[in-house]
Amino acid sequence: MNAVQLEEILKSNGYKITNQRKAIIEVLCENIGKFLSAEEILNLSKQKCPQTNFSTVYRNLEVLEQLELIHKTNIDASSTCYYEIIDLDNHHHHIICTRCGKTKAIDFCPLEMFKMNIQDDEFELLDHKLELYGICNECKNKPKK
Repeated sequence: MNAVQLEEILKSNGYKITNQRKAIIEVLCENIGKFLSAEEILNLSKQKCPQTNFSTVYRNLEVLEQLELIHKTNIDASSTCYYEIIDLDNHHHHIICTRCGKTKAIDFCPLEMFKMNIQDDEFELLDHKLELYGICNECKNKPKK
C-alpha cells in the first residue's frame, strides 16, 4: 500500500489530510516491512513537517489502527508499542528479535491449518495476527554485557 492509497482510504472515512498526517503516512509507507516506535515515527515525521508532535502521532496511529491500516505490537517486555503499515498486497507475518527489534517477514500464513481446528459454531474468525519471537544471529553472536 502506498501513501496515496492510504490518504484515499482516510478521506473516504471522513478524515482530512493535514501536513502532519501526510508526513506520518509517508514515514510509515517508506518503512514497509519494518516496525517503528511512535518516537521513531515522530522523529522521522518532524523531518518532513516540523510542527508534528507526539499527540498528533498517537492520534493518527490510533485512527490508522481503528481503520485496520497498521499493525501494532510489543516486541519486548517494555511498554513500547511498535507499528507497521499493513501491506494489503503482501499478507505476511513476522519473526522479531527480542533484543534489537529486528524483524523479518515470513511469507507463509498457517491460517488454513488453524481454521480446520477452530471451525465450530462458537466463533466466527474475523482476523488474525501471528508473531514469532527469537534472537537474531547478530544478537546471538554478540558478547553479553
